[in-house]
Amino acid sequence: MPGGQYTNLREQARSLGIEERWSEVSDAYAQVNLLFGDIIKVTPTSKVVGDMALYMVSNNLKPEDIHNPELEINFPESVVSLFKGELGTPASGFPQALQHKILKGTAPLSDRPGAVMPSVHLESEKARLENLFGQVITEQELASYLMYPKVFSDFMQHKQKYGTTSSIPSSAFFYGLKEQTPVEIEIERGKTLEIKLLGRSEAKEGIIDLFVELNGQLRLIQVRQANQKETSAHPQADQSNPKHIGASMSGMISTVPVKSGQSVKKGDTLFTIEAMKMELAIKAEQDCQIEQVLMNPGKQVRNMDLVLVVH
Repeated sequence: MPGGQYTNLREQARSLGIEERWSEVSDAYAQVNLLFGDIIKVTPTSKVVGDMALYMVSNNLKPEDIHNPELEINFPESVVSLFKGELGTPASGFPQALQHKILKGTAPLSDRPGAVMPSVHLESEKARLENLFGQVITEQELASYLMYPKVFSDFMQHKQKYGTTSSIPSSAFFYGLKEQTPVEIEIERGKTLEIKLLGRSEAKEGIIDLFVELNGQLRLIQVRQANQKETSAHPQADQSNPKHIGASMSGMISTVPVKSGQSVKKGDTLFTIEAMKMELAIKAEQDCQIEQVLMNPGKQVRNMDLVLVVH
């Protein structure tokens, strides 16, 4: 796989809690590549293959399971997008049986994606975004939103909550500070902070003391520990009980478009999960009614945590 995709895939595996199964992920990547017809793997197609490989390992699926027309699978959104033709179509096309299963009867695009996109009034859309985010939107930001609306919205929300984090080294941003290993962060032109983590205390009532040096000056910072007890105590879905709808991978609940008492049809989206740019929509496998919603958007979940109960 491409070098950049290798790094991203390994990071995704870590976020999903399956990094120790990396050899399985590597094998699954090769298997998915063949399942998809040995497509050319560049961004974004290499990411789609990686998403499917992670999904297979997380859910203990084999290639024969993917081929099985009787086994219902909630494919990652990126896989659905690929087989719909939104990223283009290989010269030889996609494997037809697999395409039919992934699209669940929906017809793929018959023209290039740009030809069927709805028109957009640029000035109106720019004004809407400025009202939504409360700031002036540049032409570059408008173009970013139009091409990647969800990614851009997530970025703006993160920026409004935490400020600009682009100057933080990637290793520190993703994994935190390593003790006795300083990092330099340029907060403005000509002004750089050196931050070194000296040590940390044991958690006390959910609070951890961090002892850091900021340009050589000792500082004490208190941070709240991730609520692991609450996550581990959450009930798991009984996979033998069709009324239990669980998370198909670890990540964060991003949307829950249903509520208790609501009737849903087969194929309706029940909730979506996000993990490291990978999105998965969990859909109803049959007509049913929502009995109970146990998770709200923003909630971190593990694989097979119980999210919904239906009847």
